[in-house]
Amino acid sequence: GAYNRTLTPFGFQAEERNYWQAQDVYQKMSPFNYAGDIKDPILFIHGVDDNNSGTFPIQSERMFAAVKGLGGTARLVMLPNESHAYRARESIMTMLAESERWLEQTLGPVPQGKAKKKR
Repeated sequence: GAYNRTLTPFGFQAEERNYWQAQDVYQKMSPFNYAGDIKDPILFIHGVDDNNSGTFPIQSERMFAAVKGLGGTARLVMLPNESHAYRARESIMTMLAESERWLEQTLGPVPQGKAKKKR
């Protein structure tokens, strides 16, 4: 997650201007500034060793703290020994299990007979 664009002050994606040249763009493009507007439950999953300059782990940690601090429902899962893309089978299984658990916790279990059957 790249939730606070001021933490990437020298451009991001197609934005070539730096923060000091386009502060309004950086502010508007930062979900962190709108954390108080997040009303739906949100699950953050992040690799502890993410080395992507736009998505350092602190981004998810601070966004999670902001949502929780403002009364939102959130969960943060940090995957050890993972960078920007998850590679280990254990990490992928953890991500899937956490996602399923989060959906069941926030939306409720799938009613019997509603789950898709394997063919």
